[in-house]
Amino acid sequence: MPKKLVIAEKPSVAMEFAKALKINATRKNGYLESDEWIITWCVGHLVTMSYPEVYDEKLKFWRLDTLPFIPQEWKYEIIPAVQNQFNIVKELLQREDVEEIYNAGDSGREGEYIQRLVFMMAKPNPKAKIKRVWIDSQTEDEIRRGIKEAKDQSEYDSLSDSAYLRAKEDYLIGINFSRLLSIIYGRRVAREINEEKASISVGRVMTCVLGMVVSREREIRNFVKTKYYKIIGEFGNQNGTFKAEWKVNEKSKMFESPKLYNENGFKKEDDAKQLISSLAGKKANITELKKSKQKENAPLLFNLAEIQNECTKRFKIKPDETLEIIQNLYEKKLVTYPRTDARVLSSAVAKEISKNLNGLVKGYKDEEVQSLLNKMITEKYSTNLIKTKYVNDSKITDHYAIIPTGQGYENFEKLPELQKMVYNVIVKRFIAIFYPPAEYNKVTLTVEVENEIFNASGKVCTSQGYLEVLKPKNANKQSTGNEQTVETENNLEAFKDLKKGQEVEVKNYEIKDAETSPPSRYNSGSIILAMENAGKLIEEEELREQIKGAGIGTSATRGEIIKKLEKIKYIEINSKTQIVTPTKKGEAIYDVVNYSMPDMLNPKLTASWEKGLDMVAKKEIQSNEFMVKLENYINSKFNKLVVKM
Repeated sequence: MPKKLVIAEKPSVAMEFAKALKINATRKNGYLESDEWIITWCVGHLVTMSYPEVYDEKLKFWRLDTLPFIPQEWKYEIIPAVQNQFNIVKELLQREDVEEIYNAGDSGREGEYIQRLVFMMAKPNPKAKIKRVWIDSQTEDEIRRGIKEAKDQSEYDSLSDSAYLRAKEDYLIGINFSRLLSIIYGRRVAREINEEKASISVGRVMTCVLGMVVSREREIRNFVKTKYYKIIGEFGNQNGTFKAEWKVNEKSKMFESPKLYNENGFKKEDDAKQLISSLAGKKANITELKKSKQKENAPLLFNLAEIQNECTKRFKIKPDETLEIIQNLYEKKLVTYPRTDARVLSSAVAKEISKNLNGLVKGYKDEEVQSLLNKMITEKYSTNLIKTKYVNDSKITDHYAIIPTGQGYENFEKLPELQKMVYNVIVKRFIAIFYPPAEYNKVTLTVEVENEIFNASGKVCTSQGYLEVLKPKNANKQSTGNEQTVETENNLEAFKDLKKGQEVEVKNYEIKDAETSPPSRYNSGSIILAMENAGKLIEEEELREQIKGAGIGTSATRGEIIKKLEKIKYIEINSKTQIVTPTKKGEAIYDVVNYSMPDMLNPKLTASWEKGLDMVAKKEIQSNEFMVKLENYINSKFNKLVVKM
């Protein structure tokens, strides 16, 4: 009888496929088999790229005359530790009775690469049709849909090409430049860090991230605080007083004065005092007054970078730990696919979203969440998301945002507490998008005293809306809208009867000390966000637009990059605060790269390579075009660096 073969990414996923397909299968060595189906699995990577010495024994030694190393025919090998499972998968792929093969690897570029390497090395039965299963969650319905709608694997060839190129690029840049810089500068680095010898590890993504961390640290280290002085006026009427901050304007006697530090601060306290003295006894009038109602919608849903950043802030855990937790929630059917860059839903998913909500209502036994869901039902909040900012097919590449499936609760109670808390964060972000916007009353006004202007504002939340779900700190607190003036916090009551043109009483003028502050250090979550948004750091507008959406690395790899930099002791991460700082070694490596090939530290280069890979995946450029550019880059860099020696 003809067989259908499924190759899953790991044993636990294979079991879920068997369950979803309702297969009464016999467990065999490394696979399951029934009358119709065979289900087997990889265990992570089964195949890897060969080291240079496999091509030529001489390449084992790091010597200048063997570089750059760019193979024309690439070699791959089976990883010894998983040779047995590879042999099992190979034998199944080659079976004569297998007519259909379902590639059910992880639904992403890296998952495609893992499986394609296996197919390349195993040489499946040429008569068998090979199909690609692409799923967004591991619920039974989604697995069955994935099998039913599986496309011919050839439709994913461009994604596979992109995956192969990413691996080749990382291999060539890592091996060639790590060897070259170690040969040229290894002794110098060793001396700087007081070690006998030092090798220099360079990577397409990790060197750029190291550059971000070191640059930020040096910015902080070299930062000199500058004190300046602001003027705060206190004005009032019968309803109370309000504070307003002075700001220079074209009619001001201080306009374009060298005495100013910035538009609302003086370099010297005495100059601020002089301005106050000149205003003594002068009348104050309201020249502008604007009352408005503001609405603020719930934030977009989580992608991987956003939830990693959120978990670092809330739970002080590293990005790779967050991914591990969400991967487990995904495998337990509780959430959708984690390695996503999208923060929105597809229109197809949005149309079916009531299933997810109904599942939460029936299965999730959290009192607070149930109360929020009950309010949605009693208040009849709309679940139609189609014309909202939370649905946008054009902003989805492989997968939509991370949301709860509304399933998998049979596994929930056994989860560790931290995993439950992370799940709860995802659930609340999801529920919030169905709640109405938060509403505010806001007043902004300008007081003029002898051509000098003072700005004030106040804002109060009149309806919590989605804030009821997300409850940020100080959500109920009235605050000024004047972001630069932390000192002036006004109650809206003070603005109650004010009108444009009205005179107000001057109660007092005071001088407030202010000082510039250095940028903040990255923590292990904010560096992930910075990597995702690296394109924004690029100064040239045209290039920034060209590589829009291409950050440093991918959602699947960013956490691992941070982990590697810490492992090789280029950075340190404080276990309590998650603050990231460079080590002495990391700074020495940075200096070498900055001197020899500074573009490796620039997000522009890394993000543009990532954009190139994305263009291959979208069939906008051919693989060989990308490869030619990569080889030219390596050769030209080598020529320049060898001349520098």
